[in-house]
Amino acid sequence: QVQLLESGGGLVQAGGSLRLSCAASGRTFSSYAMGWFRQAPGKEREFVAGINLSGGTTYYADSVKGRFTISRDNAKNTVYLQMNSLKPEDTAVYYCAAGTNALRVAAEYDYWGQGTQVTVSS
Repeated sequence: QVQLLESGGGLVQAGGSLRLSCAASGRTFSSYAMGWFRQAPGKEREFVAGINLSGGTTYYADSVKGRFTISRDNAKNTVYLQMNSLKPEDTAVYYCAAGTNALRVAAEYDYWGQGTQVTVSS
C-alpha cells in the first residue's frame, strides 16, 4: 500500500512558476513509476508527466513539454513537478500517482493522491 500526498498548488499569474511535491508513505517508493495527471472542470483526467523507477527516463504530454519537469528523490520518497511558463489552460487539479508498470495511461496506475489545485490567472 502506498499513500500519496500532494502539495504546492496555488494561484499564480500567467508566465509564473510553481513546484508541486508528492510525498509517498511506505518503504517501496523506489519500486513504483510515478506520474502526474490533471483534471480541469468538465474535462477528463489527462496525463501530464511520468518518471521511471530510477528517475532516468521521463515522459511528457505535448502540451507541457519544455515547460514542466518531473523529477524524483527516492531517498525522500518524493516526486516533484516543476511548472514554468504557466498558462491559464494549465488550471486544473493536479494528481500524483504510483504504479508498478505505468506510463501514460491513468488505468496503469495503482495509487492516487487527493490532488492539489493549480489556478493560473491571465
